[in-house]
This record gives sequence, structure tokens and C-alpha cells, in this order.
Amino acid sequence: MALRQIRKIGDDVLRKISKPVVKFDDRLKILVEDMIDTMYEADGVGLAAPQVGILKRVIVIDVGNGPKAYINPEIIYEEGEQIDVEGCLSVPNRRGEVKRPYKVKVKAQDVNGNEFIEEGEELLARAFCHEIDHLNGILFIDKIIEQGE
Repeated sequence: MALRQIRKIGDDVLRKISKPVVKFDDRLKILVEDMIDTMYEADGVGLAAPQVGILKRVIVIDVGNGPKAYINPEIIYEEGEQIDVEGCLSVPNRRGEVKRPYKVKVKAQDVNGNEFIEEGEELLARAFCHEIDHLNGILFIDKIIEQGE
């Protein structure tokens, strides 16, 4: 697999809205594999396609249970709230407290186009929200409530 360059704040692609994936082909599978490798190389827990310059609704997440891809993800339910410090591979050396739902339910597709629903709490819920925000051109710094170190 290939490592992809992570786009940094100031790159216009990070502020654009990603398009839904309609072709579930080998190119999509290669993108997902490259994103997972890039996420691990950068020591991240999530990565969205716009962060590697691709305006497609694709995210990958690994909060300790192994990597998983979510194609065309959307939050269909949220509950509670949590406030914690976030950072981002596209916004180096910047951290801040962000309020997110404590629990979310996400509807998405796998790399073959099969639909599934997954629930996440705490860190996984935060990762879902953070990465799906990227697909809509939103960065965590837009939501900081208090500056961190």
C-alpha cells in the first residue's frame, strides 16, 4: 500500500464538502487501504478522505479495535454529551476542548456497498463526529470551546 500526503490547514480541500461514493470498486478499496496505512503512520485514530486530498465520503477509524472503513457515513442518532481535548492530523500542534455527543449511531456502507449501522460511545463517538465533520468541510478548531496546550 501507499502512504498518502496528509493535507494541512490552509489547504482548500479541507473546507470543501465531499461527494457520496457511488462506485464500489478496486480504486475505493485501494483508497481505504492507503488511508489506513497513512493513519497508522501518522499515529492517528481516524482519517477522512479530504485529509488526503480526495473529496469522497470515506473515513477510516481505529480506536483500538482494529481499523474499519465507513463509506457514506451519516449520524442517525446522538445522545448525551462529552467534552474532551481533540487534535487533528491536518491541524498540527493545535489542541482544544470540543463538545461532542456521548453516544452516536452511524449508518454507513462497507467497501462492497453493504449498508450497516454501528453505535459508538466516548472515543468512538468522538471519532465518528470528528471524521464526519471533515466530510462536510468542518475542522475541530471550528468547534473549540476552550484552548488546550
